[in-house]
Amino acid sequence: QIAKAVIEGLQAAGHETELADLYAEGFDPLILPADEPDQTTDDKIYSEAVQSEIKRLERNQGVILVFPIWWWSFPAMLKGWIDRVWNKDVAYGSRTLKHKRALAIGLSASDGPTYAKRGYDTAIETQIVTGIFNYCGIADGRFAYLHHSTAGGERPAGMIQEAYEMGRTFSEGL
Repeated sequence: QIAKAVIEGLQAAGHETELADLYAEGFDPLILPADEPDQTTDDKIYSEAVQSEIKRLERNQGVILVFPIWWWSFPAMLKGWIDRVWNKDVAYGSRTLKHKRALAIGLSASDGPTYAKRGYDTAIETQIVTGIFNYCGIADGRFAYLHHSTAGGERPAGMIQEAYEMGRTFSEGL
């Protein structure tokens, strides 16, 4: 529902969208030797599966990642996708990503004060925005939390509206 709301917001702002549902697509998050970075060359040929994902990345001007936060980070599926696809000389090294903006939307079962109290908020944001987006050439990387994502009542409806607005306003200021 959250990813769908983000897409609807993007489309309302006039953007073309492409959804990558890694689970539904059967993406394999395991990095095999064929997809390991090669420090001896700038022209590595990655596996067909990874080349397909690289093409998907390259045909889009922005990236939005929507994911549940598990143990203060990405789920293994998304981490594996980043490890395999955002690879040397694709996303960093001799070449970097050409995206102008990236947004990570983390769904949290907890609340903001709990994240802040333990420093999880800044740790997660630094890992994703600085350590991935900025390192890979995306100057405008952002992180947003949707806290209490497993709560009942009115919160899910409000969260869907928040997600819609994140999509609708994604390219403002570019």
